[in-house]
Amino acid sequence: MKLALLARLLSVGRAVLAALRGSLGALCWSLAPLPLPGWRDSGPRPQREQEWDDATPTPTSVNYHFTRQCNYKCGFCFHTAKTSFVLPLEEAKRGLAMLKEAGMEKINFSGGEPFLQDRGEFVGKLVQFCKQELELPSVSIVSNGSLIRKQWFEKYGEHLDILAISCDSFDEDVNILIGRRQGKKNHVENLHKLRQWCREYAIAFKINSVINRFNVEEDMNEQIKALNPVRWKVFQCLLIEGENSGEDALREAQKFVISDEDFDRFLDRHKDVSCLVPESNQKMRDSYLILDEYMRFLNCRNGRKEPSKSILDVGVEAAIKFSGFDEKMFLRRGGKYVWSKAEMKLDW
Repeated sequence: MKLALLARLLSVGRAVLAALRGSLGALCWSLAPLPLPGWRDSGPRPQREQEWDDATPTPTSVNYHFTRQCNYKCGFCFHTAKTSFVLPLEEAKRGLAMLKEAGMEKINFSGGEPFLQDRGEFVGKLVQFCKQELELPSVSIVSNGSLIRKQWFEKYGEHLDILAISCDSFDEDVNILIGRRQGKKNHVENLHKLRQWCREYAIAFKINSVINRFNVEEDMNEQIKALNPVRWKVFQCLLIEGENSGEDALREAQKFVISDEDFDRFLDRHKDVSCLVPESNQKMRDSYLILDEYMRFLNCRNGRKEPSKSILDVGVEAAIKFSGFDEKMFLRRGGKYVWSKAEMKLDW
């Protein structure tokens, strides 16, 4: 009799626990993430979060846009200064440690302009943390290069695998038209200076170029071969609603857009450049894991940047399900390559 009563009580207890667990899970997902002190999460949220794939992707390579602020005014920019928020350093480190635990092997710091925050000290400390503490195989930065000083290389260079500098033209007049300039500093001359510093401090040098209406007819063969980057990433100008297109956008990039045929002609003109890595709009939109300044994954599948909840609030696995990330496209476009400078065996 007593055993039967005890069994019945245990059964009821399990049912109550299961119900509470389900209610708690639903409550967690229905609530917006609780903000950190001073954190104004003003970013847009999707009307309906959709789980795009039953299989949770692994965050092998992550692009962390920790700031939206920039000292340049590139007309086609698709990650514009909609906020001035930057996570506190320790919170950023906490999120990076969570990503490492979830399988991250490569982190790329971007913006905005990453060297604008604390004159490069913020990104420097993150680079050092990721290499020394997290022991990530690859740590990289994408920058316009205008604010990088030699002292930064002396302090943090040993922890950086790849430095990618954005350069869309080797004609300064074109750079001015695009908005890739501040004051009287020559962008191309600075590019060559940074190339030399990367040699001195054993950092793999990379170039990113956005092909648009103002540079699509340019022949860059000679200049790229002379600079000899490990990779030359060539992107097709991309429209993102709310960023560089639409009523609530801070940029209007329509005048920069080129056709797929124009992009293909540019690629064909540079087909003999061995380090060329072309990326069309389709490849770009679905095959990058992008974290915004709040550490939310940005889903670009609908032509907008629709944020997940922050990994700091719900964890990496829960947030990444709503990233829209196409892991197969990531691998197909060559997203995983020899990205640790220790394995590149380069002649510095």
